[in-house]
Amino acid sequence: MRATRYVLALREGGSLPGIVEGDDLGTYVAKFRGAGQGRKALVAEVVVGELGRRIGLPVPELVVLHLDSSMASAEPDQEVQDLLRASHGANLGMDFLPGSLGLERPDGVDPDLAARVVWFDALTQNVDRSWRNPNLLRWHGSPWLIDHGAALYFHHDWSARAAAAQRPYPTAHDHVLLPVASSLPAAHDALAPLVTPALLAEVLALVPDGWLTDEPGFATPDDVRDAYADVLQRRLAAPGTWLDAVEVARGDL
Repeated sequence: MRATRYVLALREGGSLPGIVEGDDLGTYVAKFRGAGQGRKALVAEVVVGELGRRIGLPVPELVVLHLDSSMASAEPDQEVQDLLRASHGANLGMDFLPGSLGLERPDGVDPDLAARVVWFDALTQNVDRSWRNPNLLRWHGSPWLIDHGAALYFHHDWSARAAAAQRPYPTAHDHVLLPVASSLPAAHDALAPLVTPALLAEVLALVPDGWLTDEPGFATPDDVRDAYADVLQRRLAAPGTWLDAVEVARGDL
């Protein structure tokens, strides 16, 4: 999809996301490849966001948004100009939810949904859904999950990926939904069978090759995709190494 107009900067985000219109007449919250977090944040957004959406979690639709750097010439803000020029090509777009509000407290969130979100964040090592930064919106009365760029943090050190399969979830006690979550083993039993090798392959295929090239230690983008799938599959196969502690944290709360 091609971006046709930059509408508004969303300055509450550290990566300076913006509202962008696409050539399908849709409106998207764009995350830019040229932002400080870099392309790995976009990889995490696609892999985790789309995987969550496909197993039934409320994640807005995601698209790859192609941007022409010439769009920068129409922007008066120098910071936005620099960002757009640095983001020529493929970027991430998330369906804009008009009228949505930030969900700061877990009051009213269904306990089973809360448990599934906590399980999913623990699986994908999403360290950024705390009470400090919930990354939740309420839209038409329902919660929606946004901003997954901090997940999959094992991809910042591929040399240690063998240990990543059993790494505990470090921010369990701070998870904004943990106080209202129901049983996490029940969430695992419901969701883990859905995360099949075929589904992981489909989701990873959505990541543009350009976001996976020149990754140290890998010859091709498909090799990087295989590494992501391997870590997630091994985490699924050994949930006791990371999920038991989260369930203990839930009990403590």
